[in-house]
Amino acid sequence: MTSRPNRGPQDLIYGPNAVLEALRAGKRQIETITILESARPDRLRPLLDLAREKGVPVHRVPRLDIDRSLGDVRHQGVVARVAAARYADADELLDQLETKIGTDDPPLVLGLDGVEDPRNMGSILRTAECSGAHGIFIAERRAVGLTSVVAKVAAGAIEYVPVARVTNLSRLIEQLKERNIWVVGAAAEATQLYTDWDWQLPSAIFLGSEGHGLHRLVREHCDTLVRIPVSGKLESLNVSVAAGVLLYEARRQRTLNLKGEK
Repeated sequence: MTSRPNRGPQDLIYGPNAVLEALRAGKRQIETITILESARPDRLRPLLDLAREKGVPVHRVPRLDIDRSLGDVRHQGVVARVAAARYADADELLDQLETKIGTDDPPLVLGLDGVEDPRNMGSILRTAECSGAHGIFIAERRAVGLTSVVAKVAAGAIEYVPVARVTNLSRLIEQLKERNIWVVGAAAEATQLYTDWDWQLPSAIFLGSEGHGLHRLVREHCDTLVRIPVSGKLESLNVSVAAGVLLYEARRQRTLNLKGEK
């Protein structure tokens, strides 16, 4: 039997047997599974089949990558990262957003395109909770998930803001549009200022990665693009700061609208 050693990060499980049993038990949500690219698929077939059934991404990497990150931990070629909280079901979150259309609290949700820094993700979660956003969608691959660092920076917000993972952000955008939710991308090259958008409309804000912004396909699928003007020498704000600016402009407009109706 392979048991989880006492050494190493607390959000990791090592060894094929330990990871397989964690998948079977289902008590902790597995974020991702990393296996050696040289591992024999037949030896890991039960684990790979169960991971596919449960929708857990599996990545193959060279031994050097695992050894470099874990040191002398006896991982036997299989490492699983445990999420700090359970992910929401993407379809259920979409349905919940649809029920808010036509209410005094129309949908306001974030879509994150490749945000990789856990501190940024944690800050975005905290701001989303404080501003009353209804959820966050993230990409399944090449993006940070609900790690222990994210949970710490979020300061409790991870317990209240639903976060759903999707395999294809372009498809997600189409699903949002089908539910009459406007998709607003943040881009430095946009001509429309973020204050000129009517945030009283059901809105999904899409933010790009720290270094590259929105991917081309995501940007092209958005209904509109908005920019936050900057006066300094840098071209754009940190993604977590940009999320705060946009979410609170949406909250400001919606609050003024509600006051105006009374």
